[in-house]
Amino acid sequence: MNMEHCTSSSRLYEGRILNLRVDHVTLENGRGTTREIVEHRGAAAIVPLLDNGDVILVRQYRYAVGSDLLEVPAGTLETGENPESCAKRELEEETGYKCGELVKILECVVAPGYGTERIHFYLARGLTKTEAKTEEDERINVEIMPLKSALAMVRRGDIRDAKTVCGLFRVLDFL
Repeated sequence: MNMEHCTSSSRLYEGRILNLRVDHVTLENGRGTTREIVEHRGAAAIVPLLDNGDVILVRQYRYAVGSDLLEVPAGTLETGENPESCAKRELEEETGYKCGELVKILECVVAPGYGTERIHFYLARGLTKTEAKTEEDERINVEIMPLKSALAMVRRGDIRDAKTVCGLFRVLDFL
């Protein structure tokens, strides 16, 4: 296993959801290089399944890619928040549903070449309708469809958000 040793680090940017730092590291062979690191608190993503097998997805405009995307509900962990609490909070905020059962189905690193973000995936069942509580800067439309239809949309390229692709296919092992 190659190990790298950080010799210095400088923070270039501190933001609301991410920070950017540059680390100078020494490689195992003694050579030096730099690593640009995007720091992120992590996130929780939820695959909410209704009793009839339908999945609840959210459609929202994503400025960074210039289009609206159909996604599983998800959100960034608040400072000190555990992933399960975040999942419950985001599920209700974005979809207007609470869950009776929440099962962790996956944890993955998003972009390990340059980022620290981990997404914790949950299957939510036993759903009860409440009221969505979207944040001020969110414009979300809830879409409910059979899981098979959502998977077909992934295969056609209509759903292209990576966390959604991971969550929808991973949930198949828990049905």
